[in-house]
Amino acid sequence: MNERLHDAPNWLYLIREFDLLYRQGSAGGSKAIRAHRRRVRHATSAIIETNPALIVRDVQHQPVVAYLDRALDLGARDSLHSLSQSLERVRDELTWELGYSKISKSLSKRYAYTEVLGPNGPIESDHLILGFVLFAPNTTYPQHSHKDIEESYISIAGAWSENDNAVHAPGSLVLNRPGDEHRITTGDLDPCLLAYAWVGPAERLANPGMKFTAPLRKKKSEQA
Repeated sequence: MNERLHDAPNWLYLIREFDLLYRQGSAGGSKAIRAHRRRVRHATSAIIETNPALIVRDVQHQPVVAYLDRALDLGARDSLHSLSQSLERVRDELTWELGYSKISKSLSKRYAYTEVLGPNGPIESDHLILGFVLFAPNTTYPQHSHKDIEESYISIAGAWSENDNAVHAPGSLVLNRPGDEHRITTGDLDPCLLAYAWVGPAERLANPGMKFTAPLRKKKSEQA
């Protein structure tokens, strides 16, 4: 008989940290972010309440996991230290993946994600994905978008920017609506660890069709 979420304190506390993350954080006055936070926390609370079975997945590492110790050390110093510590408790049970059928050899060594709740997570859900993505220092994660999926990143450790628009420090949230093109770059010295949430239809979350897209070309009027 499969172990259930409430029988596994380390996993339960990790998901509760996500619930607090989307319950207590600020929306910064943004109605869109406030609505996204509400959708994530309502879904998370419902999943905790249903006490789903834990799915045993094969532990899998990627080269970038060599930076996880440093990322967790940095995370322990900042406002989201409880989430960082909860992740550390389950680190030996994580499945780190690349997610793309085509990915450069360089990027495959500098990036990976782990799904902790979702269609492919140890905690199963068909309408919400929660997880973490880890980047090595000085990494460019190429431009991409997610069809029908609303996505948020919350910084745990390290500095990063999206579309070169701002520098995001620990605790900050970035929302990408379905179809929004975005590219991530990380700081020169330290790795970057982000928590993420995906909200969308079950069929899309199960098969997100991850692929990189060519940079959008500026119109001639914008280039002038």
